[in-house]
Amino acid sequence: MNEMITSSSNSIIKEIKSLHRKKDRWIKKAFFVEGIRAVEESILSNARIAYIVYSDMLFHIKGGEQLFNRIDQNTYKLNYISDKLFNEVSDTEAPQGILAVVEYDLKNINDILKKKGNFLILLDKVQDPGNMGTIIRTADAFGSNGVIVTEGCVDIFNPKTIRSTMGSVFHIPLLYYKSASDAIKDLKEKGIRIITTSLDAKEYCFDVELKSDFALIIGNEASGVSEEVVDESDLLIKIPMPGNAESLNAAIASSVIMYEVLRQRQKF
Repeated sequence: MNEMITSSSNSIIKEIKSLHRKKDRWIKKAFFVEGIRAVEESILSNARIAYIVYSDMLFHIKGGEQLFNRIDQNTYKLNYISDKLFNEVSDTEAPQGILAVVEYDLKNINDILKKKGNFLILLDKVQDPGNMGTIIRTADAFGSNGVIVTEGCVDIFNPKTIRSTMGSVFHIPLLYYKSASDAIKDLKEKGIRIITTSLDAKEYCFDVELKSDFALIIGNEASGVSEEVVDESDLLIKIPMPGNAESLNAAIASSVIMYEVLRQRQKF
């Protein structure tokens, strides 16, 4: 179904604008993805797309017309708007003329646990949307079975976070807990070890066994994992750094450890 929207007071335009705000994203349980690659990934991943909005600028972007011709108009609700209106709802400096509003459901811990080999990421006050998105993307790449986000983290459905996931937001289960302590309590009840990154750790990530069930906790970019969470952890680990850098970016640090998990678990 293809409809034309001409007014900024249209309910769909108003809704997309509202989804720029965290409060509305969580109330409506929806977010938007923007650009040719992101919309294509949402379609390929069978995401729950409420509707797609596009404008003429789409047909002047490489791959735009091809994507449009692949969208099944019997499956997806398409809304044509002017370039001016698209610029009003866009979150990017160089809009590509297409976005999709996607409905989401956060998972429960019981939905994602496997019989063995569980590997989860638990984020404690990670604030940068680029770091958040990169961690989600890396967790997806290296076989984590879920990312747990806690209160105090940047919103996982922030447009910048969504862009940084490069489509992985559609592939990996996402969970939310009010506090890291609540998540740790649930994980321990399920027999999941809690391993935390800390510069004060005595053991290196390459020297510990990472094949059995565990959750890796990644902390705030500036202050690291909170003291309370460190106290509740079963093991503290760090990355060997023979150079002069004091610490690593949160996304880079988590990537190094996630790769070590893959290395230990996978036979190449």
